[in-house]
Amino acid sequence: MAATPSTMLELGTPAPQFRLRDFDGKLVAADQYLGFGLLIAFLCPHCPFVKHIRSGFAQFAREYQEKGLAVLAIMPNDTTSHPDDGPAGMKQEAQEAGYTFPYLFDSDQTVAKSYRAACTPDFFLFDPDHKLVYRGQFDASRPGNDVPVTGRDLRAAVDALLAGQQPNSDQKPSIGCNIKWKAGSEPDYFTKA
Repeated sequence: MAATPSTMLELGTPAPQFRLRDFDGKLVAADQYLGFGLLIAFLCPHCPFVKHIRSGFAQFAREYQEKGLAVLAIMPNDTTSHPDDGPAGMKQEAQEAGYTFPYLFDSDQTVAKSYRAACTPDFFLFDPDHKLVYRGQFDASRPGNDVPVTGRDLRAAVDALLAGQQPNSDQKPSIGCNIKWKAGSEPDYFTKA
């Protein structure tokens, strides 16, 4: 399993806007959440790195949604090469994991490219004005490294944001499976492992 790091988009970057459908066809727009801290998570059903953290992330999302954080997940993979990552697989994953947030399908991969998303999972935290304040790992846990899944890094960033402070700028990239780009439309920042 090749490990791909996030691109570490520049802090302060405005959240790229989008309108995507969830696995049931409901349209969701990022600008619906202006005025709220917003977490965008790029996930997919098949990735072992996502499977490793998914129950911890589901618990994290429930906890912080109650505190006023908006959470959206986006599935960016090419479903021609990975059909189980399509809307039916997303719905099954959301039910199994207990996701309580919209899980959106980026069918043409333009949203993933606008965020410079590189892997699953990949996390982007924006302040209420939708300026990027954190991008990086959920925590240091990876499949097989025996570090417990706690969400420590992302929790610290969200706690700072909710307290009206800037998260620590010393941030570590997320590591995961590379996004499965459509053949011939890989972004310029994609490097094959």
